[in-house]
Amino acid sequence: MPRLVTARNAVIFINILVLTALFVHLKNELWGGNVPAAGTTGLAHLPDEIFDDHQTDAASHTLNDKPLKANWGIKARRTAVVVASQHSENAMWLHKYFPQWEKNIYSVDDPNAALTVPKNKGRESMVYLTYIIDHYESLADNVLFIHPNRYQWHNDNYDYDGLVMLRSFQLDYLVKEKYVNMRCAWNLGCPNEIKPFDNEGEHREAVHAGGDYKKAFQMLFPGTEVPREVGVSCCAQFAATKEKIRERKKEDYIRYRDWLLETKLGDDISGRIMEYSWHMIFGKPAVHCPRAEDCYCNVFGLCNLTCNDQGSCEGQYILPPFSSLPKGWPYIGWDKEPRERAIPEE
Repeated sequence: MPRLVTARNAVIFINILVLTALFVHLKNELWGGNVPAAGTTGLAHLPDEIFDDHQTDAASHTLNDKPLKANWGIKARRTAVVVASQHSENAMWLHKYFPQWEKNIYSVDDPNAALTVPKNKGRESMVYLTYIIDHYESLADNVLFIHPNRYQWHNDNYDYDGLVMLRSFQLDYLVKEKYVNMRCAWNLGCPNEIKPFDNEGEHREAVHAGGDYKKAFQMLFPGTEVPREVGVSCCAQFAATKEKIRERKKEDYIRYRDWLLETKLGDDISGRIMEYSWHMIFGKPAVHCPRAEDCYCNVFGLCNLTCNDQGSCEGQYILPPFSSLPKGWPYIGWDKEPRERAIPEE
C-alpha cells in the first residue's frame, strides 16, 4: 500500500495554501477599495470637493455632468449658510439654488422662531455669534455668514445679486485661506474706514463707530494694542472654516456676545463695531484690504479683469445711489427704465 503522506505531497499541499492566500489578498487589494468610506453613503448631497472640475461654474451649482473622482477615500466637507433675517425678509432662494448646503436661517425679530437669538441687537453679529456658540462642537466644515435677501446693495457684482456671488464663490480658496471676506470692492470699508484715535469722541453719522470703537476694541481684544486704523470691505458677509473658528475658544465667542448684550451702545453702533472686528477675530491684520484684482480672481474666480486702481475693477461693483434697490430690480433701473441683467440668471 503506497504512503499517502510523502515529502512531495506535503510540499504540493503547502504551495496550494500559499497560492490560495495570495489570491485572497490580491482580491481584497484590487476590488476591496471600491467600497465607499464609512459615512459617505446616504448623504443628501455631494460636496464640490469630490469633483475633478471644482472651479465653480457661474451658470450652475448642480451635480449634473460632473465626473466623480476615483478616490472615494476623500473626506466630504459640509458647507452651511448662516443667515441673519427679519420677518420681512426672504431667504427662500437659498433653498432653491443651494439645496446641497445646510441652512441656518435665524429670525431675529421672532422669539418663537425655530432659530432665533437672545436679543435683537448688534445687527447680524448676534446671529453669527449665536450660531458659533450653539454649534461650536459640531460646526460645518465651511460656514458662510450672509444676509437674507438675494438682491442687496452691497453684494459684490453689477446686479447686486447674491445668487451670482455664491455661485462664483471659490470654496477651495476658502479651505486654503480659512477666512475669506465676500466682498472685494474697496468703496465703503477700505483702506481705513475707522480711525479709533482720530475719531475719538466723535459720534457723527458719517463717522463709523467714532470713538466708541476704541473702547469696544479694548473690551473685545483685551491686552491687544488698539490699531491706529481699521479697514475691511463692508458689509459683514464672509466665510470661515471650522478650523479657523476653533482657533479661538468657545469662551471668546461667548464673551463677544455678552458684550453685545450688555453694552449701552445701540443696535447700529454695536453692530458696526463687530462688522469691523470679524476679520481680526479670524486672524487678519487690522487693515485687511487685498487688491481688488487679486480678490476677484481668488474669491470669485474672475481673473484677468481690467482694474485701474487697487480697489475696483471694470464691470464689477458700482456703489449705488441708494441702499434700497428699486422695485423690480434687476429688470427695472433706478429711473424706472427697463434694464437688462449684466450676468445671465441661469
